[in-house]
Amino acid sequence: MKNKILTAMNTLILFVPWTILPLRSFDWALESPVAEIMIFCYAAFMILGGVFTTLSYVKAKVQNNLMKVCLIVNGLYAVGGIVALAMMASTYIMK
Repeated sequence: MKNKILTAMNTLILFVPWTILPLRSFDWALESPVAEIMIFCYAAFMILGGVFTTLSYVKAKVQNNLMKVCLIVNGLYAVGGIVALAMMASTYIMK
């Protein structure tokens, strides 16, 4: 039962980062403070999702085929989130 719950949670985490696309179609989402906060929150979620998936795979030993896909995709999301946060931090440092 634990394996199915963790697999379902990690599968849902796969689709959350894509919800930024419809949000970015609004004008208010493109303005400076809102856009920065939104990108920071999504990047943090992607990093935490990658860590959660890795812990689920390694520590909880949920190692089915869907979890392997989740591990790869959420790992790529985590790397992308780290890059996004690094780019945001570099703009604040350069000011």
